[in-house]
Amino acid sequence: MKIKKGDNVKIITGKDKGKSGKITRVLVKENKVVVEGLNMMKKHQRPRKSGEKGSMVNMAMPIAASNVKKVE
Repeated sequence: MKIKKGDNVKIITGKDKGKSGKITRVLVKENKVVVEGLNMMKKHQRPRKSGEKGSMVNMAMPIAASNVKKVE
């Protein structure tokens, strides 16, 4: 891969097309990257302690590395 953690990238396809952000994680074997604040999905989180309520958490999900372009 020619991109690495910390690089600024721009999304070239998909629902976040045209947006840019910083790479927070690289998944080399899956050929995917996680971009800070983009490709957000809601995830249900179970309560950890008794008496605590569950919640919905926004998480940045991986996007294919071919769908991002490095920006200087």
